[in-house]
Amino acid sequence: MSFKRCPGSSAFMQPKIEVVPCPDCGGDVEIWSDEADGKCPSCGLSVVRMSTQSCVDWCRYAEECLGEEKYKQYNSMKSSMRKQALLKAMDDYFGDDKKRRKHARTVVSFAEQILRTESMADPNVVIASSVLHDIGIRNAEHKHGSSSPGQQEQEGPPVARRILEELGYPEGFIKEVCAIIGHHHHPTGDDSANFGILYDADLITNTIEEKRHLKPDFSPDQLLNACLTDSGREVAKRNLP
Repeated sequence: MSFKRCPGSSAFMQPKIEVVPCPDCGGDVEIWSDEADGKCPSCGLSVVRMSTQSCVDWCRYAEECLGEEKYKQYNSMKSSMRKQALLKAMDDYFGDDKKRRKHARTVVSFAEQILRTESMADPNVVIASSVLHDIGIRNAEHKHGSSSPGQQEQEGPPVARRILEELGYPEGFIKEVCAIIGHHHHPTGDDSANFGILYDADLITNTIEEKRHLKPDFSPDQLLNACLTDSGREVAKRNLP
């Protein structure tokens, strides 16, 4: 790993090694600070660095230092790091509640499929909203004895805010994600593309999980008509039996 001189400065951008544990075998994985992942020498697993900052994140010469292609690769891997950190926070919060942890991951998977053809959306907002959309369920059950959609929406934003603040997200980002979570079951008719993708991904997941398609009165058209995005309808068509 060579050092790179920042343009217009006598300073060097000096990458450093961070040692992170492999989640599979527990071995030490060395990852440079201008990289987002590395391979475990013991088991070969690709390990994503969970820390949120490196010199690439704050240096205004980062793109020039790394080169356009490597800079794009880093940003792609950075998105993966953010998702993994969010998933870990969600897992920690729900603990042994495997059903809700699995549900969140399924919603994220469908949201990622929809994102491939929804260019107006912000993938970071969509993924954060997808991971945390049901984070209010536990408090709703404890406080109200029920996890109705309205109570989930009421209890979710404060928990989501705390998680996002701990992960270092900026205030504007946090406000948007919390606003989506705060009415994710109830479209207003004037919602953003980010909201629409989460809504559709959650709707598809709930339909499949509840097996509504096996009920005599269920028609796939009901799901397709309820989707807010064209891409969501296409994903729904591919995933209904």
